[in-house]
Amino acid sequence: MKEAEEIFKYIVEEIHSIIMATVDEKNRPITCAIDIMDYDESGLYFLTSRGKGFYKRLKENNNVALSAMKGNSTLGRVSINIRGNVKELGPEKIGYLFSKNEYMKKIYPTEKSKMNLTVFKVEKGVGECFDLRTRPIKRHEFSFGGESKEKKGYFVTDKCINCGRCIEVCPQNCIVEDQKNWNQVKINHLNCLSCGNCVEVCPVEAILKRI
Repeated sequence: MKEAEEIFKYIVEEIHSIIMATVDEKNRPITCAIDIMDYDESGLYFLTSRGKGFYKRLKENNNVALSAMKGNSTLGRVSINIRGNVKELGPEKIGYLFSKNEYMKKIYPTEKSKMNLTVFKVEKGVGECFDLRTRPIKRHEFSFGGESKEKKGYFVTDKCINCGRCIEVCPQNCIVEDQKNWNQVKINHLNCLSCGNCVEVCPVEAILKRI
């Protein structure tokens, strides 16, 4: 759980404004920019007004996805993607969130102007952190709120004949000979782009993708 909390801290303190996706009554995706105002080990906190279409969509379908990025260039960027469930907590934390995010007092300057605000929490989900600042790139999968980590990407089966074709086409050099099974290769998932090149060139279909 600590790994998720560290990522949440980075989102709140280093990025803050993120893009969140919901769906409307016709299941069409809609994105909006929101500020993530606080976090703890169990999730992320944000607020909205009950008069907004965003609020209506959250109440009708509590499944959301969000993307957060920091960096001035593609190769200097960290991106974080999260998919999970939200829960409405009500107005009790409004005062606390305003104290942590002073700029909100310029948007809602009086107590009466806050009357329609409510707090939501992203409380259960899975995510992935993708760091393009390093070579090779690094990716990290995490979960929170009792959800299990997703096993994603490609893996090598025992059909591998160690022909080396996948090694030649891997852009991040994350496919190496398996020291435990000398006649096979393995994929270092922390550095994998999931480009699929290895699958395309494997002559014996030894590389499979986790759904």
